[in-house]
Amino acid sequence: MAQQPDTDVYNGQFLTFLSGNELFAVDILRVNEIIEIDALTRVPKAPEFIRGVINLRGGVVPVVDLTAKLGSGLSDLTRRSCVVLVAVPHGEQKQTIGLLVDEVREIIDIDSADLRPPPDLGDHADTGFIQAMAQVGQMFIILLEVSEILTHHEIKQASVVAEHVSGEEGQAEPIQ
Repeated sequence: MAQQPDTDVYNGQFLTFLSGNELFAVDILRVNEIIEIDALTRVPKAPEFIRGVINLRGGVVPVVDLTAKLGSGLSDLTRRSCVVLVAVPHGEQKQTIGLLVDEVREIIDIDSADLRPPPDLGDHADTGFIQAMAQVGQMFIILLEVSEILTHHEIKQASVVAEHVSGEEGQAEPIQ
């Protein structure tokens, strides 16, 4: 049975974006920055959902293709593609991760009265990354918990990829 969301926590503003033709949102307080991307540097032998890395003011930041991570194939890189930078727990520190999304939409206010619990899809479907479902008009927006999108092991993989690329030149994938 799906758990009820803790509605006191969810009142507030959320950044909405498209990824794989689905509308998602994250608490705006979890977003460090939104950047346009000119290119991603691919990293050989990285997991498919780690799309590559970007240079952020001299630092190497791994970029997770959110569409691929959620099981809908790789995103196409377009002029509307953006990277939403978030910090996720990694041991006792925070790791900056970029979430590649198809298009950033807007910041919206969501009231706790508009929230529904995540769907219960049985034991074989992982929905732990869904905070809640927000009903806005006739549609639902999936509210993501950024700290649950990646497992601890996947965060470590992303961190290792960033460390490996730091100081090396890779082949950048141009935006079309």
